[in-house]
Formats: sequence, structure tokens, C-alpha cells
Amino acid sequence: MDLPQKRNRISHEFTSCQPSTREAAPSSSTKGQAGGFVEGAILRISMHNFLTYDHSEVFPGPKLNMIVGANGTGKSSIVCAICLGLAGKTAVLGRGDKVGLYVKRGCSKGSVEIELYRASGNLIITREIQKENNQSTWMLNKKHASQRAVEEAVKELHIQVGNLCQFLPQEKVGEFAKMSNIELLEATEKSVGPPEMYEFHCELKTYCSKESKLENVCKEKANFLEKARQSNERNKLDMDRYYTKTKHLDRIQMLEKKKPLVEYETARKELEGVKKEREEMKRKLKSLKEAQEPLLRKIRSVESQLQPIEHQMKELTADIKGASQKCKQKHDQLELRNKEVDDIRQDLSLKQTEEADRQKRIGHTQLMIKDLQKELQHMGSMGDVTPQIEDVNAELKNIQDEKAKLEGESLDLRRDKDEASGELHRLQNRLRSLEDMMKMKEDKLRVRFRDTYTALKWLRDNRDRFKGNVYDPMMLVINVRDARHAKYVESQIPANDLRAFVFQRQEDMEKFMTEVRDTQRLRVNSVIAPAESCSKRPPSRPLETLKRYGFFSYLRELFDAPEEVMSYLCHQYRVNDVPVGTEKTKSMIEMVIRELQLRVIYTAEEKYNVKKSNYSNNVVSSNSALRPSQFLTTTIDADERHQLEEQLRAAERKVQRCDQRMAAVREQLTKLDRHDNELRAKKKKLSELKGKKRQLEQKISTKQDSLRQMEQNEINLQAIEEETNTKIAAVNNKKVAIMEEYLSHMQMKARMSMEKVYLALQSAGVSAEKTKLVTDCRDSLAELKQAEGVYTKLDQIKTNLLAKCKTLMSRASAICKMSPGETAVPDELHRAFSQFPDTLDEIDAMLNEEKTRAECFTGLSDTVVEEYNRRELEIKNMEKELDDKTNALRTYRQNIAEAKERWLNPLKQLVDQINKRFGDFFRSMQCVGEVDLHWENKEEYDKYGIRIRVKFHSSAPLHELTPHHQSGGERSVSTMLYLMALQELNRCPFRVVDEINQGMDPVNERRVFNIVARTACGVNTSQYFFITPKVGLLTDGCVTCSVILEHHRVCVCVCVAPTEPAVRGADDHPLCAQRTLHAAAEQMERESLYPTRQTRTQPLKKLNYMLSCSE
Repeated sequence: MDLPQKRNRISHEFTSCQPSTREAAPSSSTKGQAGGFVEGAILRISMHNFLTYDHSEVFPGPKLNMIVGANGTGKSSIVCAICLGLAGKTAVLGRGDKVGLYVKRGCSKGSVEIELYRASGNLIITREIQKENNQSTWMLNKKHASQRAVEEAVKELHIQVGNLCQFLPQEKVGEFAKMSNIELLEATEKSVGPPEMYEFHCELKTYCSKESKLENVCKEKANFLEKARQSNERNKLDMDRYYTKTKHLDRIQMLEKKKPLVEYETARKELEGVKKEREEMKRKLKSLKEAQEPLLRKIRSVESQLQPIEHQMKELTADIKGASQKCKQKHDQLELRNKEVDDIRQDLSLKQTEEADRQKRIGHTQLMIKDLQKELQHMGSMGDVTPQIEDVNAELKNIQDEKAKLEGESLDLRRDKDEASGELHRLQNRLRSLEDMMKMKEDKLRVRFRDTYTALKWLRDNRDRFKGNVYDPMMLVINVRDARHAKYVESQIPANDLRAFVFQRQEDMEKFMTEVRDTQRLRVNSVIAPAESCSKRPPSRPLETLKRYGFFSYLRELFDAPEEVMSYLCHQYRVNDVPVGTEKTKSMIEMVIRELQLRVIYTAEEKYNVKKSNYSNNVVSSNSALRPSQFLTTTIDADERHQLEEQLRAAERKVQRCDQRMAAVREQLTKLDRHDNELRAKKKKLSELKGKKRQLEQKISTKQDSLRQMEQNEINLQAIEEETNTKIAAVNNKKVAIMEEYLSHMQMKARMSMEKVYLALQSAGVSAEKTKLVTDCRDSLAELKQAEGVYTKLDQIKTNLLAKCKTLMSRASAICKMSPGETAVPDELHRAFSQFPDTLDEIDAMLNEEKTRAECFTGLSDTVVEEYNRRELEIKNMEKELDDKTNALRTYRQNIAEAKERWLNPLKQLVDQINKRFGDFFRSMQCVGEVDLHWENKEEYDKYGIRIRVKFHSSAPLHELTPHHQSGGERSVSTMLYLMALQELNRCPFRVVDEINQGMDPVNERRVFNIVARTACGVNTSQYFFITPKVGLLTDGCVTCSVILEHHRVCVCVCVAPTEPAVRGADDHPLCAQRTLHAAAEQMERESLYPTRQTRTQPLKKLNYMLSCSE
């Protein structure tokens, strides 16, 4: 590497902080230079509003590039920029699924620009990310382009950010060891193999798949062909039987053709005979009709005389009926008048009866008055009972007053009881609703953590087995006062603790876990509360001092919990010292973090974790969005519940007191009612004695008044009788007029009846004459009717036979295929018909015989011959297809052999080279490692894979690298050395490895880094990015590097060269590079290289180291 050239590029970017006498680097838009860069290497990375960066540009070198810095300073942000800037998927990074998440917080958009070296002219790829809709805008060389075009351009330069052998982000380090042998082989082929190697492998797998399918097809067709031949041999016997059956069917067909002709001939002869009989009967019928004609004329003459008479009789009958109706009407009118007379007489009788009753009542009333007067005289000798009644009334009044007082008290008690009962029901309903909410929380526990719910049921049944307090899972006993704040509590307390049981005593927890975990095999969590209660521990600072930043409460004040549970949460999660803020807090979060130095901060929708870097003591913060609450949304006010239970007990006691007092009042009322009834009975007797005399006087007066009234209501019977006679005389006059009209109608009816009788006698004479004539011609009429019936029957038979002949002739013509109107049978059929009988009986017998013989050949049809011929054709086609498939299979096998030769030999050479370098690397670390090509079946090319076997201890055998057998550090060492084994073979332009040394011990970490430095800085290697937070790796002094220290976004360039004397420490380790880095940092502090007023508003201090190293 040309070091001055590299320093020129870096210094050009940061001229504002350190003057430079070196030449400026070429512009990023100029063509790339061949100063050690391979085709597709990264010349420049520019980030704007991307993750932790406002704006930053990085100029990597052509060999090893180390990005060194403390955690949270933005090292992995450069890795993300490389991936997303080269059209990589977010899934490759494993950090966020939406590209908008990579835009810096508080910004609406961000961008990444990467310049790649290309001999024909550098390629600049620009990606602008819109945070709101997660969309990206792409540019190639400052011209808008599609993502597909960018992907094609990246692919042409052999860049594969999705290949873990080339691009290994921090979140994907563990997945490299999880790759199967097959996946590792494919990734290695794509990364270091010739471009055609992976294509040959895919082609070989395709050939093998098609060969397998062809081989199966050939076997299936050969088997099917053999079965078809065997089946056709069996079908040949069936075909012979089919032809025999066909002969019988042909004879049946000829017999069925001849049968209609024979039937037609038979029907035709029968028709000729019927025609002759019909003509004879027609002549006989004509002669009978001529003999009957004179008698028929006489009968018609008599009928013409009888018709006028019958017409006159009908008219007279109608007139007689009308006269009868009028007579009936007059008779009804007479009946009404008679009824009217009866009503008048009945009214007179009622008046007479009423007068007689009045006289009887007068006599009876006079007798009653005399009896009452005698009784009144007898009562005059008795004393006055009024003083006794007054004494009873006074005592009754005292009882009524006392009863009214008790009833008033009873009403008050009932009102109090009703109010207490209503309050009791209300409290019970409210307590039941709280219990239902608790049941909802238990249902969530049962659905999400069934084992914990089972353990909870066991605990409730066996709580007496424990000495100290044992609390249900925290998610049941924690009650968030406001459901909106549940998300803060759930974010602070992990789900494992939310479903944990809380114990006061250690022995109780051990007893519980032995039962549920060891005996019942349940997966549950349990915790023990601190021995000294922390539930009342005060916060580190009063809340009043935090309110100006938007904080409204500490987390502990947002929920209620039992004392032991709250003590555990304060001790374990410091809920007493975690403030909760609002949107105001979020808007001034930078000031909050800088001034308050709190570990955990909550805003309205986010959680912030703040810590100091172990390397630079700088404050590092991370934030995450709060998820909606899942378990604590159901809130139960514990104070309200306790208050409800107290109120419920008080209400029950009040209802009980009311019931007792009401029972005492009812007993007193019962006694008063009994005494009241006795006094009332006594008063009743005295009142009856006092009122009887007055009643007698009133009765006498009433009876006298009634007697006077009855004497005044006398009826005048004489006047009523005279009025009645006058009314009856008027009605009788009307009856006389009606009777006269009735007699007139009766006379008219009698006269018309006599006329009808005369006509009836005349009609009888004429009818007798007609009957005599009809009797005379009855015999000849019977013979005529019989002849007509015979003629009609013969005519019908003739019609039917004619239609039958036509039908039979049409059927025969259709069967014999004769032309319309043609009656002669064709000669061919005539010769064939001559071999069969000529009568229907003989034809039917022969037809039955042939059908019986044909039915003996069962299970045969026309398809037998068709099937035989079709199968013969199929056999020929299958023989041809089998030959074609066999030739194709032979061709595929030849192609497979050629493709295998092209793919397998170079692959074995490549694996041998990788194995040699991999083994050398391991030997340099006093370990053993091998890489070989592994397969189970040589012909299954899709099962080929690369197997990595390692041994880190001399006493252990070689073990295959798996995600489970080796430790995390051993997997990291193996992964790193495998990637370095690919370095010199690599055809990709660069490789990225992010913090792979995190699990390594210091010795292996140093050894691996030395190998990386030697290999990555070799002559024929591509660009290499190595990201690590450990500055201590740069202690060999064997490389020349450029270091960029970034502090408040102001950078200074320091050079560490091998000419600088190495300072040896007590442990004899070179400390040159390390001390130089620390000296650069101290120099920057001394020279007060602070930002301008505008850059002081940057949210956090960051320190990034980027080292470009070469031999």
C-alpha cells in the first residue's frame, strides 16, 4: 500500500482540523486508481443522517482496514452502510426488518453513498432512504436507477453481501457455525471459486435430478410395457370369444329384421278379412233402417202434439206457485195480528196481578209494624251502656297510638333494611366485578403459561404447608393503577419475573420448587424477597426536581403490590428510582441524559438505557419503542377492594341488626292486636245493645213510610180494561181486511189447479199413444242398435289394423333400410331371409335360442377388440418412447460425467488449498484443523458439503465444527481462520467481519489478529474490514497504520510507523501503537480541539478509530 497516498485521502476530508502539506486525494467522482485496489473494492463510504451519524465519510485502504472503537460509537453503523448501500437485504444485518429504522432518530430521511473501484471508471452507488414509507431512491454515478440495476451492477463486481463467507455482520456471527456442510460449500463456491464452479455445481445437480427422474421413467415404462404385453395375450382369447358372440348377434339382428316383415304380412291379411265383414254389416244396417222409417214418422208426429201441452203445464205450475206464495204472506200477517192481541191481553193480566200483590204487601207491612212496636215497648225497660262504651273507646285509642308508633318504627326499620340490602347488593356486584377482572388475569396466565397456572392451583390448595408468605405470580398481584401505564411496568419487569412466585422464606421456596419442578415436572419461576424490606426505599432524587423535564412519576408509584413483591422489585429492578416522562421528556432527551445521568428513562412511547463506556467514560444510550401491554392491562384498585370488603361486612351487620329489631317490633304488634280484638268484641256487644232500640225505631219509621207509599200507588183496573178492549177491536178490523185478500188468492190458486188437471189428462192420452207406437217398434230398434254396434266395432278394428300395418311397414322399412314408398325387400336381404323360418312362432323360437347362446358369452363387449388394438398401438409407441428415454438417459449420464469432471476436480483442488492454509493457521496456534470435501453418496451431488473439523486440546480427537460441541470462543476462532483461509483465494473484492473476537480469550485473540494482519496485508489479497472494540490488539508495532480519532465529529490524523521505538513494559509486550493512540487523545484534549457553537448540539460524544494497515 502507498501510505502517503492514503494519508492524502484522509487529510483531504479533515483539513479543517489539521493542516496538511500532502497532496489532496482525487475527487470521489474521478476514476479509481490501481494502487493495490482490486476490481469492486470500496474507495469511499459516505453516510448522512444514518444511524448514529449526522454526516461522515470513510476512505478505506486496499488491504486490511480495522475499525476500532468503544461499544455504541458507530462501528457497526459502517457495516450497515456497506450492506444497505450495496442493495443488501435488512435480514442480512439482523437488526431491523424495515429500512426506515436505519435513518437517524429525529430525521425524516438519510442516505448512504459508496464508491467502488472499477478499471473502466469508478462506480458510485447512492441510496436515499425515506423513513416515513420505508422507500429508497437509487442512483448510479449520480443518475437515477432502479434497485434491480444496482443489484446487477453489484453482481458484476462479484459482491455478495448475503454470503456469510464474504460479509459477516455482528448479529450473524453465530449463524456461520450453524451453517450446514452443504450451505458452507455453496457459500465457499460463490466466494472463492471460479465463476463457473457454482454454475457447474448447479448444472450437475440439475442433471442428476433429471437423470433420476429419467431412470425412474424408464423403469416405469419398461414395467408398464411388460404388463401391457402380458395383458394383451390374455385379451386375445377374449377377442376369439367375442367374434363367436358376434356371429350369434348377427343372426339375432337378421331375425329381428325379418320379424317386422312377417308381422306386417300377418296384420295385412287380417285387415283384408275385417274389411269384408265391415262391408257386409254396412249393407245389413241400411236395410234395417229402411224398415223402421214409417213407425218413426208416427212417433215424431205424436211428440210434436205433446210438446205444447207440456209447455202450458209448466206455465200454470209457475202461476200456482206465485199464488201460493201470496197466500202464505197473508197467513203470516194474520198470525202477527193474533200475536198482537195476545200481547195486549197479557199486559192487562200483568196489571191485575200487580194490584193483587200490592194489597198483599200492605197487609204484611201492617203486621210487621205491630210486631216492632211491641218489641220497642219491651226494650224501654233496659239501662244505658254509653259509659262502658266510652271506657272501651279510650283503651282502644291508647292501643292504636302504641301500634302506630310501633308500625312507624317498623317502617323505618324496613326502609333502613332495604337501603342496607341495596347497598349490600351493590357492594357484592362491585366486588364480583373485581373478582371477574382477577379471573381474566388468571385466564391470561392459563393461556400463556399453563405450567405456572397448574402450579398456582396447587399452591392455593396447599398454602397451609408454608411457614411464611407466598404470593401468586407477580402478574396477578401487581395492580397497575392506570391501564395506560402498564406498558412501562411490563417493559421494566421481564416476563419470566412476571410469572414468578414470590416467597418470604428460602425453605418455603425450596419446598415449592421441589414439588412443582421436580415432582410435577412443571416449568415455573420463583424468587425470594430481600430479607430487609426495600419497598419504602426513597428515590435517589425528589420527583419535584424532575418535573421540569416532563417527568410525572416514579415507576413504583404507578402500581400496587404486596410489600414483599414491591421490596423485590425495588431491590432487583429499582422501580423506586426509574422516572416516567412524557412527550416533553422525549423532546429534550439529550439534555435529560446529559444532566441527570439516570440509568433508565421512560418517555411516552420509548425506553432509554444509559451507561458509560468502559473505554472512554463517554455516555452511551440506546432506546427502544415500548410494546403494548400484554398482562397488566386489567387493573384492580386494591384500596377499593379492601374498602369494599369492609363496607360489605358493615352492611351485613346493619341488615342483621334491622332483622332483629323488626322481629321484636312484630312480637309487640302481635300482643297489641290480640288485646285490640278483645276490646273490639266487647265494644261490639255493647254497641249492639245500645243500637238495637234505635234500630227498632228506625225500622218502624221505615215500614210506615213504605206503607204510605204502597197506599199511594193504587192501580185503576177499570180504565186499563177499557183501553185494552179498544186496542183489541182495532187489531180485529185489520185481521178482517187481511182475511179477505187471503181468500181471493186461494180462489185464484184453485182455478189454475183445475186447468192444470185438464192439461195433465190431455197429456196422458197423447203419451199413451206414443208409448204404444214405441212398443211396436222396440224389437226392430234393438236389432238395429245391435247391428250399429257390430259395425262400429268392425270399423274400429279396421282403423287399428290399418295403423298397425303402417307402423309395422315403417319399422320394417327402417330396419331393412328401404326407401320411402318401397314395398319390395332388397335382393340381398331376401336371400338372407330365405335361410330363416317364415312364421312368427318359428322366428320367435329361433330368436330365443340365438339370444340364449349369445348370453353365454358374458363380460365381453366391443371394447375388447378396441382395447386389444389400442394396446398393440400403445406397445409400439411405448417401445419407441422407451428407446428415446434410454438414449436420453445415456446422454444425461455422459453429461453428468463431463460436468462432474469440470466441477469436482477444481473443487477438490480448491478444498485442498483451503485445507492447507486452514491447517497452517491452526498449527501456528498449536491446534489442529482440517477442511475436507464430505459426501455420503458420490452420486448425490446435492448432498456434497465442506466439513470443518477442529481440535483445540491435544488429548481430544478432531470434532466437526457445530453450534453445540465447541465453545463460543472456539467457534469464533474456527470461523475467523476459515475466512482467512479463503482470503488469498478470494475472488470477491472485499470481506467484512464484525466483532468476531468477542468470545475469544486474549491469547487466541492475539494469535488470530496476527494471522489476520499477515494474511489480509498479503500481495494477492483483496480488501478486508475488521471491526473490533479492542484497541489493545494493535501492540505489535509490525504494521504501518493511519488512525482517525473522532471526537465531537472533529477528527485528527495520527501516523504510527515501525520506525517509532517500541516501548517495552514489565511483561515485555510492545506498547507502541497503544500508547501512541492514547497520546493522540491527550494531545487533542490539550489543544482544545472542540467543536464550534453549532456542532456542540450533537447529542453524544463518540470515539471511532479506523486503522488502515499494510505491511
